[in-house]
Order: sequence, then C-alpha cells, then structure tokens
Amino acid sequence: MDRHPNILNAASNLLGICFILITGLKLSGRNGSWADEAAWAAALLLLLSCLLSYLTIRHGQDDGASNRWADRCFLAGLGLLFTAVAIAALAN
Repeated sequence: MDRHPNILNAASNLLGICFILITGLKLSGRNGSWADEAAWAAALLLLLSCLLSYLTIRHGQDDGASNRWADRCFLAGLGLLFTAVAIAALAN
C-alpha cells in the first residue's frame, strides 16, 4: 500500500487547520494559552511529517526510516491538534 501521498495530503491539510486555530486564538486574545502552545507544537510536527513524507516520495523509499518517522510525527501532530482544540473548547 502506497501511503506516502496520503500522509502528505492529510498532514498538509491538518497543518492548515493548525494555522487557522493559531490565528483564531490570536484574534481572540488567547494566544498565550496552552492551546496556542499545543497548536504550535502540532504545526511543527505536521510540517515535519510533510517534509519526511515528501522526501520518501521523492527518493522512492518504501521501508526507510523517513517513512516511519513521517507516520510517527503525523500521529503525534494529530494528537496534539486534538489536545489544542479540546483545551480551547474547554477554556473559559
């Protein structure tokens, strides 16, 4: 199964959602909260996942370390994005 383009597509879309969340938190004046920090960390992990997935596609490695790290960064970024949204939703 060739999942590299799928990871790249999903990670780039979620990266855009991270930037929307960060912008929304900044406009609402809550940019110093834990939600902001978690969203920035998620954005960095998703950006790293995009880069590693692109490099995997570019070099044609199917079982390389970059593929495994792209998966790990994607899942960690997805978890942090969920955490950021949950913190922002539950904050008063």
